[in-house]
Amino acid sequence: MSQSNGLSLRHESQNTAKTVALVLIFVLIAAAGLMYVKWWPYYHKALTSATSHSIGSSILGDPAGQADSPTWNGAWEYARKYFKSVWKAAVLGILLGSLVQVLIPVRWLQRVLGGSRFKSAFYGGIVALPGMMCTCCAAPIAAGLRRKNVSAGAAISFWLGNPLLNPATLIFMTFVLSWKFTVLRIVFGALLTFGTGYIANRMMKGKEVEAPAEMQVQESAETEESRPFWLRWAKSLGSMLVQVVPSYLAAVLVMGALKVWLFPVTEGSGFLILLLFAVAGALFVIPTAAEIPIVQSFLAAGVSTAPAAALLLTLPAISLPSLLMVFKSFPRKIIAFVLGSVIIVGLLSGFVGAIAL
Repeated sequence: MSQSNGLSLRHESQNTAKTVALVLIFVLIAAAGLMYVKWWPYYHKALTSATSHSIGSSILGDPAGQADSPTWNGAWEYARKYFKSVWKAAVLGILLGSLVQVLIPVRWLQRVLGGSRFKSAFYGGIVALPGMMCTCCAAPIAAGLRRKNVSAGAAISFWLGNPLLNPATLIFMTFVLSWKFTVLRIVFGALLTFGTGYIANRMMKGKEVEAPAEMQVQESAETEESRPFWLRWAKSLGSMLVQVVPSYLAAVLVMGALKVWLFPVTEGSGFLILLLFAVAGALFVIPTAAEIPIVQSFLAAGVSTAPAAALLLTLPAISLPSLLMVFKSFPRKIIAFVLGSVIIVGLLSGFVGAIAL
């Protein structure tokens, strides 16, 4: 009996050491990728924004110089500029979205990001802070987390927290726009990130894993983790590419074509123009921090602060491409809830911005 217990303890110790090693490998890959794609470039951009009060021109171009109708050339030109800006982060997002499924044990993910309480949504948003990714680059990772039975709220908080609570974007915003815009973004960004995640958890309470939940998941995870790493990763990466890439490319082209209709330049401040900008911002796709020069250019063109403040939240939060990327990872009611929440919080940001900015 003692010999059997000794072998069992040795086997458990070996498994623990292997697990820790795999987690460390994931952390090192993520840190190296983020250092190259995000952290180091953003350090230099922060210095630039502090001295020049600008991080570049609007990716939408001159607000007053938009064409009258969508064109293929307009769609292609926008897609070219967009992918030139995000392709490194997009590749990193797909890579990490596939690796999180094969390097991080399911039981570890569920221990931290499982459950239907606020805690999992809170942790999901906190984990997002170092990522600093745009919504489309964070979406593959959120989808990968969901495939490992992470709670809906935690995955959503991670997905929304990346663009909305991006520390680098907040620094740029303070130097380029003003501290008031930054405070507005932090308050409503935190409300949207953690509030939407928590409510999504409550909506999914009791529906995440069917009984007998824990035992089935653990047995399935152990069976899966016993297969060779390269086979598991190839399967994960292939599935991720099929789910993400086609819809991503098509939706960016569509949004690039429709941009001439989505953001009309007007000096009006009525509810309809505010609603249009909130909805358009929730569907349109931009690179990380691109909302800052967009808002700056619209304000300079005479657009009132209410729709500009709405764009401050809705533009980075989600987009049609990112919604399509995660469409199979969440129930439709959760997708609809996230979209509706972004629009509503964008409207609230617009109302407050009209008064405070």
